[in-house]
Amino acid sequence: MQAALSGYLTIWSVIGVGWLVAHFRVLNEQHRRMLSRLAFTIASPALLFTLVARADLSHLFSGTLVVSALAIVLGGLCYLLAARVLFGRGDLAGRVVGTLCSIYTNAGNLGLPVAAYVLGDMTWMAPIMLIQVGVLQPAAMALLDLAAARTEGRRLSWSRYLTLPFRNPITVGTLLGLAVNAAHLGVPDLVWQPISMVGQLAVPAMLIAFGISLRLDPLPGRGPHARELALVTPIKVLLHPAIAFALGAWVFHLRLPDLLAVTVIAALPTAQNIYLIASRYHVRTLLARDAIFVSTLASIPVIVAASTWLR
Repeated sequence: MQAALSGYLTIWSVIGVGWLVAHFRVLNEQHRRMLSRLAFTIASPALLFTLVARADLSHLFSGTLVVSALAIVLGGLCYLLAARVLFGRGDLAGRVVGTLCSIYTNAGNLGLPVAAYVLGDMTWMAPIMLIQVGVLQPAAMALLDLAAARTEGRRLSWSRYLTLPFRNPITVGTLLGLAVNAAHLGVPDLVWQPISMVGQLAVPAMLIAFGISLRLDPLPGRGPHARELALVTPIKVLLHPAIAFALGAWVFHLRLPDLLAVTVIAALPTAQNIYLIASRYHVRTLLARDAIFVSTLASIPVIVAASTWLR
């Protein structure tokens, strides 16, 4: 488990840098918005392109893909039903961010070291990354764009509704990477190297912006979003992996290594880019920030227990 814990330590060290530069007033809220925008519009699309373009796709269409997809759907439905009962109907944009906090897994900068040590193969992250960046994230962003248009009184044509996912830079980068991978196209180093260099900005920019928010915004767990935080965090770190385990063990009868993979992947915390998305649309940013913070801490014993038990 040393590699997994090392991944956690690396993440929190970079977040700590963001906290420190905000504490000593080196960077402020304006800089946080700039970092978030840079990561969203430029660095993240480049990063996702490089990850997907050269990913091992052998795991993509296995039974684990179906189990992970169903666990995401069922976990999201559980959140939506519970939120409707506890908090009323709510607004579309807020429910989208709450759903993402409940089911969107940190499969990148934390999931990869966990996969390398616990699962023995980082390509186990390929199916969940494909589902999230290829389907879940574009759909969520389309709904957020729709909600923003309604708030501003803009009318969108049906053609615009259908093309909303493809107007997002993150979605475009992901789809281009998938097309290059599927077509076995070779990208010249002259093109690949600058794209890769820009992509390497994404994770540090996201984490530093997150750390700035921790210093400048209210402390985690305080504020009107606290009740919803108490709902999304248990769904992410407990219910989501429990659903994945139940489906894999009793419905799809997965082999033990596959069952371990889908359970550990589902137990990973909320991804940092949910805060990036929430910041981009100015919706539930504190909920997204605190869900990442709390679920990252809470997921450690869950992953250790699941990997020990299923081995």
